Amino acid sequence: MTRILYVIFWMLSFLPLSASEGSVAGLVVFWNLENFFDYTDGGENGSDREFSAAGDRRWTKSRYWKKCHGIAKTLLWIADRYGRMPDVAGVAEVENRTVMQSVIKGTLLRKYDYVQVHHDSPDPRGIDVALIYRQSVFVKISDKAYHVTRDAEGNPMTTRDILYVCLERKTGEPERKSDDGGRYHFLVNHHPSKFGGERLSEKKRTAAMRKMMEICDSLLSAGEKNIVCMGDFNDTPDGAAFPIIGNRLVNLAEPLAERGKGTIRYAGKWDLIDMFIVSPDVAGSAAMEICFPEFLAVEDGTYSGYKPLRTYTGPRYAGGISDHLPIVMVASGQ
Repeated sequence: MTRILYVIFWMLSFLPLSASEGSVAGLVVFWNLENFFDYTDGGENGSDREFSAAGDRRWTKSRYWKKCHGIAKTLLWIADRYGRMPDVAGVAEVENRTVMQSVIKGTLLRKYDYVQVHHDSPDPRGIDVALIYRQSVFVKISDKAYHVTRDAEGNPMTTRDILYVCLERKTGEPERKSDDGGRYHFLVNHHPSKFGGERLSEKKRTAAMRKMMEICDSLLSAGEKNIVCMGDFNDTPDGAAFPIIGNRLVNLAEPLAERGKGTIRYAGKWDLIDMFIVSPDVAGSAAMEICFPEFLAVEDGTYSGYKPLRTYTGPRYAGGISDHLPIVMVASGQ
């Protein structure tokens, strides 16, 4: 029976989903993919060597492809739940362009016309952010990587870039820029972590938030309405950097955080550090949700309940996808 159900799921995964199916008019995903390196040692840095077939983590080809297929399975699960494939997905902690190409071209996702936007960043660990989108839904207008080179006190720093991608919803005339709200501005973030202490690292997250808001303020001043900032902000919505947003944008994660929801779990406590922060025009018809399918979960052996099944627990290979849960922004008809 299990094999029959698997075959049915496998066959249904190839069926194209109409962009008008269900009541969902738009679906955006963000997911931190936890050290998603390829399995070769390019000699670029210690992390590249560590996450290779001959490295300390024994990151083999089979483990790599298991993760690729697991990511695809999750996006297909999201499609089954919401009635359409994600139109756009932002990701963090990817080593290079190769890993997301493997996901969108080497798994069941190859049937769904995804293309990738990626820039190499100066992050010391060699991890970047990226974005994929469906060509049948959007046409790309422009993209740019914004560097964050100094912290809030002016000290030099290196971290992930903020990836900006402007997409326009297709209307049958892709070359014609619309003036009716069909143009969307996506910013993919992965702000500095609390490694080294919360207070010492706070000025780095503040600098990243300021850079993000500089980009958004420029867009808002130009009359742009549809701005979607997504990412791992490495802090909860009550963190020190978030007042920088002011009332110009709306944090869709706040209602979930107030209810104790989260995307990562540490010492039995959920924290919400992955978010969608959007312009008021987007917020009026959108909501954020956290996805936690059973196959992404493992029982917490120390505390009650379940936690995300991560790829590695310390040096031990655990076989999961990420220590973060994916988040979804669901937009209703406009």
